[in-house]
Amino acid sequence: MSHYDNQGPSVFGIAAEYDDPDQLLKAARSAWDAGYRDMDAYSPFPVHGLAEAIGFKRTWVQLTTLVAGLTGAAVGFGTQWYATVVHYPYDIGGRPLFSWPAYIPVTFECMVLFAAFTTGFAMLIMNGLPQPYHPMFNIDSFARASSDRFFLCIEATDGRFKLDDTKAFMEKLDPKPIEVSEVPA
Repeated sequence: MSHYDNQGPSVFGIAAEYDDPDQLLKAARSAWDAGYRDMDAYSPFPVHGLAEAIGFKRTWVQLTTLVAGLTGAAVGFGTQWYATVVHYPYDIGGRPLFSWPAYIPVTFECMVLFAAFTTGFAMLIMNGLPQPYHPMFNIDSFARASSDRFFLCIEATDGRFKLDDTKAFMEKLDPKPIEVSEVPA
């Protein structure tokens, strides 16, 4: 039986449940070595090496933060320069109109403000958040993913995904998963 119906896939993927982070890491590496590329791992805390094991790519958040910070610094500095040199030049005791050391605190604060807000929004957008529903919520045991369980899900969008073959692969993984579940779409 095909895992596709007329409206698209009827399953989101196949998930394996583990009770140890090292088992999850080993299973993720095994799945990657077997040629599966469209998978995700769920853990209650960061697991060193897991992102690389599932083929996670770097994001644009760092570059976006850098560009926003430099833009904020330029806006802060430029605004002060325009206000004191062009818009309202005011000579006090023969001091220069363009006294840039006085601009440093505001320039720094604008840089931090732009970078912080841009990082927050970029992270939300690039992670597809907010996401109040995810197909993994359909698995009863997934409620423990935030406390003491670790999940590896090979998604139906993977090129090698065949429902029965993938389920058999997940059941034969070493270490053996606690449970292998079909994740309804």
